[in-house]
Amino acid sequence: MKIVSSNVTYAVEIAGNGEPLVLLHGFTGNRDTWKFLIPMLRESYTMIMVDIIGHGMTSSPSDPGRYELGSVAGDIKHILDELHFPTASILGYSMGGRLALAFACLYPEYVETLILESASPGLATAQEREIRKQNDKKLAERIREFGMEAFVDHWESIPLFESQKHLSSKTRASIREQRLANDSVGLSNSLLGMGTGSQASYWGDLQTLDFPVLLLTGELDPKFRDIAHAMKKQLMHAEWKIINGVGHAIHVEDGEKFGKIISEFLKRN
Repeated sequence: MKIVSSNVTYAVEIAGNGEPLVLLHGFTGNRDTWKFLIPMLRESYTMIMVDIIGHGMTSSPSDPGRYELGSVAGDIKHILDELHFPTASILGYSMGGRLALAFACLYPEYVETLILESASPGLATAQEREIRKQNDKKLAERIREFGMEAFVDHWESIPLFESQKHLSSKTRASIREQRLANDSVGLSNSLLGMGTGSQASYWGDLQTLDFPVLLLTGELDPKFRDIAHAMKKQLMHAEWKIINGVGHAIHVEDGEKFGKIISEFLKRN
């Protein structure tokens, strides 16, 4: 279905019945990221799978400012309002995890539980953010100058995804196809408007979140393990699970275990 929020047309897919669960994919992904979860969760949850702004079949505005996390979090609120869900559980991966956390900090009254896979509250200092902003700008320029295929070649080679090299050729081809299906304007503006460099720090907000939070990180992703360790100290009601043998994209590298952990956490809370 299509839902319009502040002149951005969102592609939203609904599956299952029961308590609402919003699923937010990572950078270069789309709502198809989560389809493997449908057989596991459809009996108990209404899965709300969203193509985030600049991705999939959702609009790719030309103004990078429209991609700012607070603005996009407002879009997620609007989607829930349009679907008549006053509250929901929110699950986000990487970029989608940063969006999920921004939403939880800005609209905590909408959140039943929060699940963050390989996600960060942002960079703590202005200096760190400025350095990252410049790096994000260079990546955005790479997309515009060299095109999607060259960018995806580069993106697939970064150390963050090293552990995905053991995946089957079929799985890797599917991920690549999903990445290439995105719009170059949408991806470059996502880096400029929604990148870690542009993201406000939410570290100071963590201790105010009064609902269950699940942090998921891969054993082979030390950077995000360290971030989750620090986050858990700040959160009131947090669980943290490290999944063995996988890296940043847990749901890709061990989807069955990921689904089981998600299902068990939601049932408990």
